Amino acid sequence: MIPLRRSHAIAGVTALGLAAAAGATADDGNRSPTLLDRISITGDPDRIQDVPGSAQQLDRDELDRHSYSDPHRILRAIPGVNIAEEEGYGQFPHISMRGTPPERNNRVTVMEDGVLVAPAPYSAPAAYYFPPMARMDRVEVQKGASAIRHGPYTTGGALNMLSTPIPDDTSGKADVLFGSNNGRRVHANVGGTEDLPEGAGQFGWLIEGFTEQSDGFKNLDNPASGPNQPEPNTGLDRRNIMTKLRWNTDPTAAIYQEVEFKYARDDRTINDTYLGLTESDYRDDPYRRYHGSQKDEINTENELFQLRHYLNPTPNTDLTTTIYRTDTVRNWYKLHEVAPEGADFDDPDSFTGITDILDNPGGFASEFAWIQGNDNDARGAVRANNREYYAQGIDFTGGYWFDLGGWDHELEVGLRFHQDEEDRFQWQDQYEMGPEGDMYQVERGTPGETTNRLTEADAIATYVQNTMRQGPWQIQTGLRYEDIEIRRRDWDDENRGSPDDDRTANYRVWIPGIGATYAIDANWSVLAGVHRGFAPGGTDPDAREERSTNYEAGFRFSSANTRAEVIGFFNDYSNINIECTAVGSGCGEADIGDNVSAGEVEIYGLEALVMHDLGRSQGWDYAVPLSLGYTLTQSRFAQSIGDSAPNQWANAEKGDSLPEIPEHQINASAGIGQEDWRVTLNANYVTSVNARADPQFSGQEIDSRLLMDVSGEYRVHPNARLFAAVENLTDKEYIAHYRPAGVRPGKSREVWAGVKMEF
Repeated sequence: MIPLRRSHAIAGVTALGLAAAAGATADDGNRSPTLLDRISITGDPDRIQDVPGSAQQLDRDELDRHSYSDPHRILRAIPGVNIAEEEGYGQFPHISMRGTPPERNNRVTVMEDGVLVAPAPYSAPAAYYFPPMARMDRVEVQKGASAIRHGPYTTGGALNMLSTPIPDDTSGKADVLFGSNNGRRVHANVGGTEDLPEGAGQFGWLIEGFTEQSDGFKNLDNPASGPNQPEPNTGLDRRNIMTKLRWNTDPTAAIYQEVEFKYARDDRTINDTYLGLTESDYRDDPYRRYHGSQKDEINTENELFQLRHYLNPTPNTDLTTTIYRTDTVRNWYKLHEVAPEGADFDDPDSFTGITDILDNPGGFASEFAWIQGNDNDARGAVRANNREYYAQGIDFTGGYWFDLGGWDHELEVGLRFHQDEEDRFQWQDQYEMGPEGDMYQVERGTPGETTNRLTEADAIATYVQNTMRQGPWQIQTGLRYEDIEIRRRDWDDENRGSPDDDRTANYRVWIPGIGATYAIDANWSVLAGVHRGFAPGGTDPDAREERSTNYEAGFRFSSANTRAEVIGFFNDYSNINIECTAVGSGCGEADIGDNVSAGEVEIYGLEALVMHDLGRSQGWDYAVPLSLGYTLTQSRFAQSIGDSAPNQWANAEKGDSLPEIPEHQINASAGIGQEDWRVTLNANYVTSVNARADPQFSGQEIDSRLLMDVSGEYRVHPNARLFAAVENLTDKEYIAHYRPAGVRPGKSREVWAGVKMEF
């Protein structure tokens, strides 16, 4: 439970907001302000122009154009978002904003329907679960001072995915697509709203399902190839269901309220691996997978429960209460390390990690030969990265609209009590390689023998945010408070008696922010803002939290046919942290999950977006939507950090740029269409960037690449459209990354076709 002693600062911030509301002049009743949807982070789409900070939305129509399932392909349309690919399908996204470390999204606040979505967002944010973006109705990204109400990670920004809403009338849809590599995507939902007997309100319901399958685009060295043997699967199988039930009063009731229950379950089997290729093998066959990865597979299960109550007691007041719980189980069974022939296989020090082997295959000839399927006396250790997570909490958000001092005020107060936990109970089995390249188990490990760890977090978060409007001005001030306790306990074996290591870290931090917009005229506006960036520093009581001061300024233009914005940003870190993860390599087993301080860093850049409908502006009888997005990101370490930093930051020198963050990104889209048909071409260009800061690995470079996707659809019936798409139109071969271990290829060309039905 959360200690009572930690409630005093929370009460202070909450009282501050309530006092401001109580002391204000109440609305005279003539106004009818539009209540913001409390599950949204950017608010009504028509209000984005006035947001005092960077805010973008991708609505259902935009998401429907290409029917992507890969979050990377979806989010690259938003300036300021950086991504690092890993396995080609976006099942394990690496998302950053404005140069934050792209380590499994652990420096970005990720939400679904306004609720934290990571399996354990405080105790283990760099985890292996991300909801299927293909079933979402809208995707929102908010950066800058206006994003501090969504914590705890406030430096880069917030990502929110809005699930399919319950429809007003009984209706549904079904998208059925088939693609390359035996790919299948099916997305269907049905729901409606019914009037209950007089005075009893309304009842709404929704049932939704999403499945995705593929045999994969990589080719596993097959020890059992032949006319009667199927090709090994290097793809995925995902099954997701979601249901919503809602009761609400009559929409015209004097006091409106609604209660919504949401349940979702996600099951995945992904036949992927940490094991990449050497550069020479990549040049021979970029989509090859070695024999040593034949047992690699991750299985995940995620359940989500949300109960939300919304109350609108007066025309200028609302209160939203959300109770939530997520449970996640995952086990990635994958090659972890190899010991050479003649080694003592009972000695853990005899084994070498796969990253080190692929970095220097000549220096580890016996180990690398085993990975390639050579029948020698070496052994591989396959790690069962078995973990369980839960996250739960209750969130209160209140809104109050009033006039005071000649300004219109929109006051929002939030309070969240949150708990989460990561339970690691891992082991590894030893395998030898048979004469035909097939792995067989020779020693089974004991569950808990390699890692037996429990990490728990209790957190209280609260914020007050007031948006003031007068004439051309909109000023938004906010203050957030985070009170976090993270405890980690480690045991040396499978038993859980007295822990061998027991540590607790506490973080109590105030996070202020202020932003403003000024409307020059009906089309042009300027904006500026400053806020504090924060991220907790892990479980080490001596660790430093991540802190920065973040600035942004820019302008927007909006007309009937054109929307444009240009925003410059500067993130001045007094301390930036890098988390030690297995995916980044270079970490001892006991160090996984630790945050290491890297000191001062400066990150600055530019985000630009222009959208224009040429057909509409010229009066043509067909639409020609055009868009161009550009991101410039510059970064600099203010000091050398040597080998104290793990993963890709090790041995960074003063003045070096951060690895993995490309300097230039361009995303361009052009379409043409009418009511019954449309075609869209999307091009994405990213400059090359170092995969690691260490000069010893300066040759490891993530390739620059130009990727093009094209899609089109044609309505053959009022309720049916034929759809086709090609992803990676030119079949570009490129190095997407060098981690977790070795060269990682980007996804090859895939063709998709199917039908989209509505009823």
